[in-house]
Amino acid sequence: MQNLRELFENNRAWAAKIIEQDPAFFQKLAKIQRPDYLWIGCSDSRVPANQITGLQPGEVFVHRNVANVVVHTDLNCLSVIQYAVDVLNVKHIIVCGHYGCGGVKSALQGDRLGLIDNWLRHVEDIRDKHWPLLSRLKTQRQQWDNLCELNVIEQVMHVCRTSVIRDAWSRGQNITVHGWIYGVNDGLLKNLHVSFEDEKDIDMRYRDAVEKLSITVAR
Repeated sequence: MQNLRELFENNRAWAAKIIEQDPAFFQKLAKIQRPDYLWIGCSDSRVPANQITGLQPGEVFVHRNVANVVVHTDLNCLSVIQYAVDVLNVKHIIVCGHYGCGGVKSALQGDRLGLIDNWLRHVEDIRDKHWPLLSRLKTQRQQWDNLCELNVIEQVMHVCRTSVIRDAWSRGQNITVHGWIYGVNDGLLKNLHVSFEDEKDIDMRYRDAVEKLSITVAR
């Protein structure tokens, strides 16, 4: 119970600090939720969306799962996207992976972990799709890092191909989908330069993003 008590003490200290800085903060926060960003990230405890982007509570809408996967049959994720787009009117959807992702490593190695193997099969499919590229890398660490990046690129494409985003774009709604990756070893975000604001040339731009990774590998 000591650890749980500590969490409540931390919470009170945090709330008191916020009120000291802005006495009306929580009153304003309780009235409305109007974030500009939807963050789709990994459940990894080392990758908290608000902290690493410097955003306050209420400024980012968050969905997280193991290995930041977007699956067209996952009603949880799709409901978050739909609510963010149709109700909150977010302007940006950020798919953010991270280097050192345990889920991606398990998919790379084909580990058997139990029930989660079914979920990570989606990442294994990405591994298999891009194996000609990954197999050119000399070390497993390089393959791991590269698969983390490829996973983000693929999930960005999955977001763009949801009915929610396609419908929003068709009616002229201003939404851009981005692909980023976070370094747990240095705390820095990296832009993978896969940003889509409409469906124009989307397949070509996807191929360009993968080709850039191929060029990096060749070097």
